Amino acid sequence: MDGDGSRSLDELLDANVGADDPSVVDLLTTGSMEVHGRMPWSSNGTFLVTVREGDRRCQAVYKPEAGERPLWDFPPGLWRREVATWRLSHRLGWPVVPPTVERSGPIGVGSVQLFVPARYEEHYFTVVADEAQRRPLEQICLLDLLCNNTDRKGGHVLVGVDGRLWGIDHGLNFHEEPKLRTVMWDFAGDPVPDDLLDSVAALGRADLAAELGDLLTPEELDAVAERIDAVVAHRRFPTDPTGRRVPWPMV
Repeated sequence: MDGDGSRSLDELLDANVGADDPSVVDLLTTGSMEVHGRMPWSSNGTFLVTVREGDRRCQAVYKPEAGERPLWDFPPGLWRREVATWRLSHRLGWPVVPPTVERSGPIGVGSVQLFVPARYEEHYFTVVADEAQRRPLEQICLLDLLCNNTDRKGGHVLVGVDGRLWGIDHGLNFHEEPKLRTVMWDFAGDPVPDDLLDSVAALGRADLAAELGDLLTPEELDAVAERIDAVVAHRRFPTDPTGRRVPWPMV
């Protein structure tokens, strides 16, 4: 990690507000932000920060629009898609995306997502056979279908230090054209659990507009609604007969 070279990551991690704390969204949104440095292995500008307000504090990942590299198929403002993915997962009641908010920071407007200390040697491929992890994996997989995730690598599934699973890196979600690319094909053809389907079916177009209308275009919102209809109609996780709908690298 660039910056703060005299301090290790362990020394920088000093949080007393976690993902399940009801105040975490307010803290991420309004707390003062101290940038520690750039996160390694990120193609765009991605920074580890500490957010503080009074005696409350947490670490977060700050992705400013100013740090994005231009893409031919996505407009600037990938951070909006990060925020939209969390909002959708939160609305569905699936706690598999760290709390993520829109805000301005030292490098301009962007997304700020709660940092999750993780077992970084683990990822999707090391946990997919663990039956105890099937439920959150199904939620992440189904969320990716709804969000049209174009880049679900194995390393974008984190295993927290407490064993909890998280999906991260959602800046390439919500394209209006079908662009699903994912490593999560192990559920292909399996029935989607009824209660997950019920949560999806309960999302109406008005709900989508209220949750995501300030972040996505009308065409992207229509595409989300169409994917919802398809998931509810088919009731099974899709298959990939081509074998080509995978990102590269896979981890």
